[in-house]
Amino acid sequence: MIVFDLACANAHVFEAWFASSAAYEDQVQRRLVACPLCGDTGIAKAVMAPALAAKGNKGSGAGDRAALLALQRQMEAQSDYVGDDFARRARAMHDGDTPVRSIHGEATLADAAALHADGIAVLPLPFRPLATSDA
Repeated sequence: MIVFDLACANAHVFEAWFASSAAYEDQVQRRLVACPLCGDTGIAKAVMAPALAAKGNKGSGAGDRAALLALQRQMEAQSDYVGDDFARRARAMHDGDTPVRSIHGEATLADAAALHADGIAVLPLPFRPLATSDA
């Protein structure tokens, strides 16, 4: 996996993960990559610091994946998976209609943009919930 800092035509900068540089190029060319804030598909790589390899065998990819998986497990243990109901539940908590708690789930780009526009803090995660993946 490779991560890029991307920017839309509206100067929103966000991070996205791809299987390879070729996968990034293909998806951007087919306009499959959209800004999570405004939905714009005019995407380009943003300026980012280069990834420098550690000396020796430090910083192996396997260790990085294990660290990300451990972080994912910790995050999921401390929040409730709400599936496709994420946007509605996040809005209900923000509006005071239901108690505030940590949740994670899925939302469309339009739903995420609407939540953001209304001042509701949401953050895309760089992985699928373990409940829905084969990790």
